[in-house]
Amino acid sequence: MPVSDGVPRKKVTTSHGRYYAERQALARRKKLRRKAALIQLMRKRKCAVALRTTTIRVEKARISKNEALAILVGTQIGAGVLGLPYAASKVGLVPALGVLTGVMLLMLATAFIVLRFSAEMNGAQMSTIAQRTLGKAGGWLMYLSIFIMSFGAILAYIAGMGSVFASLFGVSDTIGAAVFWVLASFVVYRGLEASGRTELIMSYIMLALFIGVTLMLVPHAELENGLYTDLGGLLSITGVAIFALGCHTIIPDVYKGLGSYEETKKVLVLAFLISTAIYAVFMAAFLLVFGRETPEIATQGLELLYGHLGRVIGNLIPLLAITTSYIGIALAQQSNTEEFVKLRKPVAWALTVVPPALVYFAGVRNFADVLAFAGDTGDMLAFIVLPILMWLAAKLRR
Repeated sequence: MPVSDGVPRKKVTTSHGRYYAERQALARRKKLRRKAALIQLMRKRKCAVALRTTTIRVEKARISKNEALAILVGTQIGAGVLGLPYAASKVGLVPALGVLTGVMLLMLATAFIVLRFSAEMNGAQMSTIAQRTLGKAGGWLMYLSIFIMSFGAILAYIAGMGSVFASLFGVSDTIGAAVFWVLASFVVYRGLEASGRTELIMSYIMLALFIGVTLMLVPHAELENGLYTDLGGLLSITGVAIFALGCHTIIPDVYKGLGSYEETKKVLVLAFLISTAIYAVFMAAFLLVFGRETPEIATQGLELLYGHLGRVIGNLIPLLAITTSYIGIALAQQSNTEEFVKLRKPVAWALTVVPPALVYFAGVRNFADVLAFAGDTGDMLAFIVLPILMWLAAKLRR
C-alpha cells in the first residue's frame, strides 16, 4: 500500500482510477497554492500598515533631489530678488547682510519644525499640522494666514509678470498677465512632477543670469556706495527678507516627493544656503553700483548701464524668478486646500489661482503694495509665529 504525503493509499491499476488520483493530486496542489497566496497577501498587508505609520516612507510623486532643491530654491527666489536690493538700500550693505543672515537662521529653524511635524504625520500639510497641535482654531488660523499670503503673492506675481511681458514683447500689461497666468497655472494643475522638471530647468537658467548680471555690475561697483548705515529701514528689510526666504508651504509636498525625512532635511539646508548666498551677492552688487539710488525693481537699473541689452536681461530675471515662485506657492496652497478643506483637486486649483487673477483684472495692480501686504500679514504668522507656537505646544504636551 503506497504512502503519499503521509497518507496510505491503495495502488491504482485502472485508467479510471489513475484519472481520479490525478484529479485529487491537482486539487491538493491548488489548495496549497491558495494557502500560500493567502499567507503572502497577509504579509503584504502587514507591510503596508507599517509603511503608513512610519515617519520616513510615504507615498511619493517620484521627484529627485535636484528637482526638490529646484522647487525649494525656486519658491524662495521670486519677487524678493526684485525688492530686496531696494529694501537694502534703505539701511546700507552691512546691516542688510546682518538682517538677511539672521532671518535665514530663524526661517531655517521654523522650516525644520514644519518638516518634523509633517514627517510625523505622514506628509500632512501645514494647516493639518496646526490643527493637530493647536486645535481647530489653530488649524483655521494657519489656513487663513497661508491663504492670505498665497493670494497676495500670486496677485503680485501676476501684476509683475504683466509688466515684464509688456516690456519684453511689446504687448499690453493685461495681455501679458493673462498669457503668464494661463501657462503657469497649467503647470500647477499638472502637479509636483511637472513643477519639479519645469523649475529645475528654469533654476539653472536663472542661476546663469544671476552670474551674468553680477559680472555686468562689477565694473561699475564702488565700495563707498554701499558703506553707510541707516537703521530707519530695518523693519522694511526684515519684512522683505521674511517674504524672500519663505518656502514652508511647499515643504510637505517636497517631503512626500522625496519620501525621506533625512534627505529632505539636507535639501532644506542647501536651499536656504543657496538662496541666501544668491540674495546676498545680488543685493551687494546693486548697492555697490547704485547705493541709495537703487531702483524699486532692482533689475531695471541695468537699462541705465547697458541700454537695450540691459533691459532684456533685466526682465528675463524677474520672468524666471517670479514664474518659479508662482508655481511653488500655488502648488502648496492647492495641496493645502485639498487636504484641510477636503476639496477635490480641480476645485482646490480653481480657488488657488482664479481669485487673484479676477482681482488683478478688476484693477488692483500695484506690485509693491500687494507684496508688502502679503509679507506683513500671512508670512510672519504662517512661517514664524505659528510654527514656534506648535513647537511649544508639543513640548509642553510631552
